[in-house]
Amino acid sequence: MKFKIEKTIFEKIPNLYVGVVVAKGVDNAKKYPEIDHLLKDSLKLAEERFLNKKVKEDESIVPYREAFRMLGMNPNKFQCSVEALFTRIAKGKKLPSINPLVDLNNATSLKHTLPMGTHDLGRSDEDIELRYVRNGDTFVPMGSTETEELDNDEVAYLVGNEVRTRRWAWRQSENGKITAETEYVFFPIDGFKGLNDKEVDKAAIELAELLERIFKCKVVSGHVDAESSEFEWSL
Repeated sequence: MKFKIEKTIFEKIPNLYVGVVVAKGVDNAKKYPEIDHLLKDSLKLAEERFLNKKVKEDESIVPYREAFRMLGMNPNKFQCSVEALFTRIAKGKKLPSINPLVDLNNATSLKHTLPMGTHDLGRSDEDIELRYVRNGDTFVPMGSTETEELDNDEVAYLVGNEVRTRRWAWRQSENGKITAETEYVFFPIDGFKGLNDKEVDKAAIELAELLERIFKCKVVSGHVDAESSEFEWSL
């Protein structure tokens, strides 16, 4: 199986750098106290970090807002996932526990200030891609059964013709949602070469080690950038 980024995206964001962590053989139906503690610690740090501060002005968030503009998106209307998380927390809203894989994703994303996603790969054996949407691509919003119209020239994470995340790192789909039955999962970690790629690598290594130790599952990790636009694995 492969993860690949359409090369035309690098024309807009030449330094795009996406870390990849893939795990197979996960039992996501159990409780894992260690993940609960990790999320609690990350939330506490986030609350302290953005007390009386504007999230969108943080030096770690600004590059994502600029990249959204490069892709033709208004970052005030469409926030990347980690900005949305921090904004929610800064407003005093609680971040609920969802399930172990999603909680681990959120804990890692908050700790490293990186947009991350979680995608169930058990429903399809097609490659996962970051590319511009095409005719025939579909998106089902989280919690819905109805498809939502996509905009022209929209960048998205897809498996086949199923959009998994609209507008790059903005809004995930019902298709590929992580559930108690999920056992095969793909984590993209979005960053920029020469800016925070070392943090992306650090988060990927940390996440891979936690997945292996906590879930006792098989894990592979790597990255994709302009010089190497595909990452292939076999688990």
